[in-house]
Amino acid sequence: MYNKDGKKRGHAIALFSGGLDSALAILMILQQNIEVTAITFMTHFGCDLGDRSSCGSNPYPAAEKFGFNVKLMHLGQKFVDLVLNPQYGRGKNMNICIDCRILMLKEAKELMEMVNADFIITGEVMGQRPMSQVKDKLFLVQNQAGLKGKLLRPLSAKLLPPTQAEIDGLVDRELLEGISGRSRKRQLELAKKFNLEDYPNPASGCLLTDSGYSNRLHDLIQHSEQINFDDLNLLRAGRHFRLNPDVKIVVGRDEQDNNAILACKQSHHYELEVLDVGSPVTLIIGNPTENDFQFAGAISARYTSARKEPIVKVRITNEEKSELISVKPADDSLIDKIILR
Repeated sequence: MYNKDGKKRGHAIALFSGGLDSALAILMILQQNIEVTAITFMTHFGCDLGDRSSCGSNPYPAAEKFGFNVKLMHLGQKFVDLVLNPQYGRGKNMNICIDCRILMLKEAKELMEMVNADFIITGEVMGQRPMSQVKDKLFLVQNQAGLKGKLLRPLSAKLLPPTQAEIDGLVDRELLEGISGRSRKRQLELAKKFNLEDYPNPASGCLLTDSGYSNRLHDLIQHSEQINFDDLNLLRAGRHFRLNPDVKIVVGRDEQDNNAILACKQSHHYELEVLDVGSPVTLIIGNPTENDFQFAGAISARYTSARKEPIVKVRITNEEKSELISVKPADDSLIDKIILR
């Protein structure tokens, strides 16, 4: 199966999250003397480099160690549009696993055709995820991406029909796996075999699978005519409260949170500061009334050391307004009714 002169026998495009399964898929193809170009996709939903998820892992250390190339691709508005209107529905939360996979594979197909590669590989394992990795969904994704015969899943290949690369003898099917289900036992054995040591916890996933984030995103979609990237990034920081259909409040938890909120602040947002104590950054988003300002000030004051004081001072500012109000800090029974968990 190997060329004696060391030249690569073919070229595969890989979907590479940086996680264990996608890394193993690449290593299984590299061992067959096939060049691999990996694509690491990024979105606004926890798949940017440095995010604490399996799809946000830095792909470069593995690429440097094992000798394959990595290209970064941000799906941007294409992915946001799918999140807002998925064709194949959602999982338990706001996750759109099938639409996500189809989009990524279509992008990978474009690269495959551009560089004249032979096929595409992924780290998918049959039966590992109930929404997108059962057998009929694997076929659906392949067909909708226009990759019939061109999509190889090395970890479960022996449970699926041979791809064209296997039929043509480019890939030795006997060196592929027949893994199914949620157990990681065989993957851990392969990781040891390939000396693959640094990979993220597979339990970490994209933000669309997180119930708290999903609730905030669902609320944003319900109450917004248009959604921009700052709106989406803001969902990842702070405590979020829905006062009424026209007004939402975001309150920082700590300094890192406060900085993240300020980075997403837009010109029409109102910023609140509780005076004379350490104050969280608080934003009011929407079209608040004077009652809403009082309500927001009370909520912001609840998260300061003055929460037991009878009255505190709160400054409200935006590009056109600067006002000082007096409020009584909110109690927890009120918080519980409006917080988006």
